[in-house]
Amino acid sequence: MKKLLLIGGIIVGLGIVGVVVTSFFLGNIVTAGVNRFGPQITQTSVVLQSASISPLNGSGTLSGLVVGNPKGWSEAPICALGKIHLDVQPFSILGDHVIINEISIDAPEFNYETKIVASNVGDLLKNIEALTGSASTPQATAKNGKPIKFEVKRFRLQNGWVRVGVGPAALKLPMPPLSLDNLGTSEGGITPDQLTFAIMRALTPNIIAATTQAAGKLVPTAGAAAVEGVKQLGAGIKGMFGGEKKE
Repeated sequence: MKKLLLIGGIIVGLGIVGVVVTSFFLGNIVTAGVNRFGPQITQTSVVLQSASISPLNGSGTLSGLVVGNPKGWSEAPICALGKIHLDVQPFSILGDHVIINEISIDAPEFNYETKIVASNVGDLLKNIEALTGSASTPQATAKNGKPIKFEVKRFRLQNGWVRVGVGPAALKLPMPPLSLDNLGTSEGGITPDQLTFAIMRALTPNIIAATTQAAGKLVPTAGAAAVEGVKQLGAGIKGMFGGEKKE
């Protein structure tokens, strides 16, 4: 009996070690993938500090994701997402069709900068759009050599903030929540650049909605022309990158 208990204990111990090692392995894969392909997709700096994903239930967390501003803007990042919680179908991350049941982002921060005729958000979208679907698009591949595609059943972003302007005079404004369903479902999965563009295209009107709240507050410091420029820029970006979203 003691021998059987000893063997059982060893098996359980090995199982626990295996789960921990696999979680570490998967986290490293995700972190390396984001840090490698993110900058190629956005054409800006993209840094993910760490990731952890459980191979048993598919729950995971991405920590410290920061996306830099496009060229021509301030050195401040365009967004800092803090922690991103994932619910992935177990072991799908090891194949070429990754099914994510839910992506949940709480309290992200965005920095919105404008030069009347352009904005950092608009330039980021242009960067992503220029690469999406092109022959030069970086392709992450699975072990079978096929391009990795993603299907996101639910995307939720809430309690976000938008900073308008730079420096001490910047305004911090609440951003409307964003809810998207079935990204890549009808297509049988979409590539990372397509997923990034779909989310940013839907997110842009929410950032613009937050900035319009600042119109009255901007008048004393920026002037009516600047306020009108922000409004016109927002309308222009909506027209260029508008798409359906679920509130």
